Amino acid sequence: MRRRWIAACLACLLPGAAAWALGSGDVAPDFAISDLGGKPLRLAEFRGKVVLVNFWASWCGPCLEEMPRLSDWQRKYGAAGLQVIGISMDDDAAPVVRLLAKHPVEYPIGLGDAPLGARYGGILGLPQSFLIDRQGVVLARYKSDVDLSKLELAITSKLFPPGHDDRRASH
Repeated sequence: MRRRWIAACLACLLPGAAAWALGSGDVAPDFAISDLGGKPLRLAEFRGKVVLVNFWASWCGPCLEEMPRLSDWQRKYGAAGLQVIGISMDDDAAPVVRLLAKHPVEYPIGLGDAPLGARYGGILGLPQSFLIDRQGVVLARYKSDVDLSKLELAITSKLFPPGHDDRRASH
């Protein structure tokens, strides 16, 4: 395993880690990182959108399996207010850049680190995703192999509340 990943896991085991457990109803911690192109990427800039923050790594099989679906959702629901943000937990950008050159995605990717992982309650196991509402509140935390159909339903229920007329047009 890589050093940064080990550090993120250890952060979960430190005294007081339970106080850092981030879940439904908590305000999502803001972050300021750079995307792979060097542009600033801040969660706060997406306030007003439904955001899916996805922690992943280039060496994580389940992460790579879900990325095309996340990219599809960004294309399909972006105009309705969805923003997917990928946060790679790789040690450096090189493997991420190589992977994305072969398998590009429709959403920004930045590099995370152990302190960011700890702020999100400890990223123990990948992938992990946080669904965040338009006000910046965590709606749900999804760990490991999530049922992507259920996650998509959770996303669309926030994008298109009952009575919303444009739901079918966006599919």
